[in-house]
Amino acid sequence: MRAPAPLYFPVAEAVPESAPHFEARVVLYQCLRRELEGRALVGSDQFVYWDPTDPRKRLAPDLVVRRGPPGATLSSWKTWERGAPEVGVEIASGSDGPPKVLAEKLERYRQAGIAEMVWFDAADAARPLRLWDLFDGDLVERELGAPEDHRCDALGLYWCVRRDPALGPLLRLARDAAGTDVVLTPAEVERAAKEAERAAKEAERDARLAAEARVAALEAELAKRR
Repeated sequence: MRAPAPLYFPVAEAVPESAPHFEARVVLYQCLRRELEGRALVGSDQFVYWDPTDPRKRLAPDLVVRRGPPGATLSSWKTWERGAPEVGVEIASGSDGPPKVLAEKLERYRQAGIAEMVWFDAADAARPLRLWDLFDGDLVERELGAPEDHRCDALGLYWCVRRDPALGPLLRLARDAAGTDVVLTPAEVERAAKEAERAAKEAERDARLAAEARVAALEAELAKRR
């Protein structure tokens, strides 16, 4: 009897973001995009909607991941189209300070059906990293008593906190429980390759100089004997 009136789901909203928050978010996004290329859908700072009847029911994680074909570039994430993200990350900012804010975010994550929520607060020296897992519709905080407790089952990686000389504490991912084999961003991979190339050239130069010194010493010794 009439044309349908589709609901409008915004894809963006102007929200101030500090430079440290932006840098921390981008580092994590870039390293995961590189690590999971072709194997997962990775989003950052896009709206996640879980109720097709209510655009107000949404959240905007700093990072979301779901394994499987990556598909098209995300403008927003609608769980009834793509399924719920398996992992969602929140990097605390100045506006996230009150416990009420965290409680409200946890409730939205629970309603969205996201299996693991990660909370990182660089300003909290005692407990910068907190993890929650979805069990029977309830998000339960994980006790982080041992290195293995930091494992992200969906990604097969381990959450860790590493200090960057310029940016301070950052949330990172590693391939081992000890957090020594950190997943690198493309820029870090390029720097590491250049450093390895430089070290190889220096080693080659040192070996050549040492060989030349040995030859010179041998020639000097032969000259004395003559």
